[in-house]
Amino acid sequence: MKPLLAVTMGDPAGIGPEVCVKALSQAGVHDSVRPFVIGNRSSLEQALNETGVKCAIRKIDALERVEPAAGVIDVLEPTAFDCGSINIGQVSAACGHEAVKYFEHAVELAQRGEIQGVVTCPINKEAVHAAGYHGDIGHQEILARMTGSALTATMLMTPGLKVAHLSTHKSLGEAVAYVKRPVLIEKLKLTADCLSRWSSKKPKIAVAALNPHGGEGGMLGREEIEEITPAVTDLQQMGYDVVGPYPADSVFYRAIAGEFDAVMALYHDQGHIAIKVHNFEDSITATMGIPFIRTSVDHGTAFDIAGKNLADASGLAQALEAAVQMIDGNMLLSGR
Repeated sequence: MKPLLAVTMGDPAGIGPEVCVKALSQAGVHDSVRPFVIGNRSSLEQALNETGVKCAIRKIDALERVEPAAGVIDVLEPTAFDCGSINIGQVSAACGHEAVKYFEHAVELAQRGEIQGVVTCPINKEAVHAAGYHGDIGHQEILARMTGSALTATMLMTPGLKVAHLSTHKSLGEAVAYVKRPVLIEKLKLTADCLSRWSSKKPKIAVAALNPHGGEGGMLGREEIEEITPAVTDLQQMGYDVVGPYPADSVFYRAIAGEFDAVMALYHDQGHIAIKVHNFEDSITATMGIPFIRTSVDHGTAFDIAGKNLADASGLAQALEAAVQMIDGNMLLSGR
């Protein structure tokens, strides 16, 4: 049986509806998966009109009604929402509320085992905050809240490079203070265990250094000596194939060349820049530490181009493909 995946539409005022209709109308999209959208029909139909995509939007009221077919996109509407009341490309509390509700409904379905995974289109943090969700910065925080997972982490991936993150939504000062031996050990174990489960192979993971040139023996910082290297040694003694720390200006190049299966970045931009420079269009995100598969596009709501038929749906297509591979346990590593 092909896995049943929920695709959350994201913020109705952003490019989520557009990438949904573009990706889910592609030939062969149903070959390995049964996707359906959680969102609202009117936003998807508006996206069809804007893009000229030839497809039918079919509203369903139960998962049993999902019937993958070429030229048809099934949509489940968990709320009653008037799309005509919003302004495309603008921050809206109403749209932030809808985006969270779409995602929460998908998480509930996954937790009950009714679907095999969730693939997400972007939400807007400002809109979510305006809707009153002050503790939920993004998808990962909502997942931690709803699943009760004590430890979650983000992995970005694009063809040829996978990067896990020690931290993401922290200021740079907070992120540096977060580089501690116990945190590194638990996040690296989580990364190795998830990659092993998703690929059925033992991964080799390199740890990026925090300081320039890896700290130059302590002259440019002591985190490599006092926190990172001891954590790597501990993990090696546990049987994990973890190496480093290696200077951040070379470790990603080495991973792209196939020397490592993944890199552990120590703060948000250290990893995100490497992924997006290497191949932004096909980059996606996966969440580690939750009890089901969740992948996502790696771009934002792009309000500046919303409603203009300019959005690239490659990321959503890649996120769907990656979710299927993870569920089947055959995700490709670096090919070392």
